Amino acid sequence: MPTINQNLKDRLFGFLFGNEANKAWTLSLYNAVNGTEYSNPEDIQITTIDDAIYMGMKNDLSFILFYVMNLYEQQSTFNPNMPVRQFMYAGRLYDKYIQVNHCNLYTTKIIKLPIPKLVVFYNGTQEMDDTILRLSDAFEGDIEPDIEVRVNMININYGKNHELMKACQPLAEYSWLVERIRQNRVTMDIHMAVDKAIDAMPKDYLIRSFVIGNKAEVKTMCITEYNEVETMQMFKEEGREEGLAEGFQQGIEQGIEQGAEQLGRLINALIANGRIDEVQKVTTDKQMRDNLYKEFNIL
Repeated sequence: MPTINQNLKDRLFGFLFGNEANKAWTLSLYNAVNGTEYSNPEDIQITTIDDAIYMGMKNDLSFILFYVMNLYEQQSTFNPNMPVRQFMYAGRLYDKYIQVNHCNLYTTKIIKLPIPKLVVFYNGTQEMDDTILRLSDAFEGDIEPDIEVRVNMININYGKNHELMKACQPLAEYSWLVERIRQNRVTMDIHMAVDKAIDAMPKDYLIRSFVIGNKAEVKTMCITEYNEVETMQMFKEEGREEGLAEGFQQGIEQGIEQGAEQLGRLINALIANGRIDEVQKVTTDKQMRDNLYKEFNIL
């Protein structure tokens, strides 16, 4: 299996299902979610936004299949603001679609656009039921809004949504891999936990050869995402303590946002310079973080 050149800030979910080489898996996922039986992977046009930003602000996967524009996100922590983010992603994707297809927004005839279908695949440790997240829940006041966005959140943790997993084998295998890493992490560090999980993948798994053939990239993605989850939790706790000490909720929000953005830039710099082994350490060692902020001139 040849190594695929891919931005190492991608999530494993997007690497598996948003890769041009794996359109059959993308199609299988679409069919499982929508109850369809499309059979030609080449009908899929991948449109993923490719300017990655650390700390979960990247569009994981988007693609057009006939008349449907699909926006898929994977989340390891529950985020009630996904409708806002998906709304922003969709706006960028439609803008690109209109430009590429030379649509005239000023014509007297209505232009035809693909139907948006927004899905979040949740696999965090917090117990969550499948649900519909709505943009209107974020609006203040009681006036009926003229804009609504609905996001279908689906729990893809191992052992959940059996019918969906049965309909999409690559998704079931991805779910197994994430769960095995999580179990291994109880007794070993994240590096070893990922290695052991990959090595233990059953030989009949469809994703096995791709994962092993791109093991370095896959391992980095898993470690980075694990660190992201831990880091976000750390900044929530630190921000909460600082905010309570000062007496403001605003202090909590600013502490989380500023600290997460700064650490995200540092981790991106470490990855870009091949210093992967330092990524996990900086999430727990404040003195090391401060020293590296100075080294990379991150303010």
